[in-house]
Amino acid sequence: MSRKPVARDRLLEAFQAILVDDGERAATLDAVAARAGVSKGGLLYHFANRGELVQALLEHMRVLGEEDCRSMAQSPEGAARQFLRNSVWAGSDIDLAIVAVTRLAQGGDESARHALQELKESWYELLLADLGEPAVANAVLHMGDGLYYNASIGWLPANRKESKATLEQLLGVLERLRPAGSA
Repeated sequence: MSRKPVARDRLLEAFQAILVDDGERAATLDAVAARAGVSKGGLLYHFANRGELVQALLEHMRVLGEEDCRSMAQSPEGAARQFLRNSVWAGSDIDLAIVAVTRLAQGGDESARHALQELKESWYELLLADLGEPAVANAVLHMGDGLYYNASIGWLPANRKESKATLEQLLGVLERLRPAGSA
């Protein structure tokens, strides 16, 4: 009889949460099992080692990244505007996955670094297709990175109205940077 995938999902969620909350070094197999409320043997049934947990998390982020890219590509307001809107930290599934994978990359995991690079390249390609100018696409990519970072650590105004005003200012800058005929 096979185990329910819900236990596997709980383990992956626990691994991600530990990475986000406590960092890469704290994400031991024992800690993941305890946080998920399963025995270490139960964890090992689903993930033979920490590397398998890492690969599952990377795949999870890739799936969420593909969904994000589809949303950007299909956005009626354009990929660049959607990218900036998505760059405000919201504690969403993709936000948490990106932070968790970033913690792995900061700890020296090359597969995590590579997965983040792939996601960045996917966003860049969509921005380039929308904006038509490599320098502008790169500027918007980095504008989104800065917006995300500042929102994630609380440097954007705490007042939602002020935060929205900041985003609207950046969207205005985007339109000034947009090359003629790229809309």
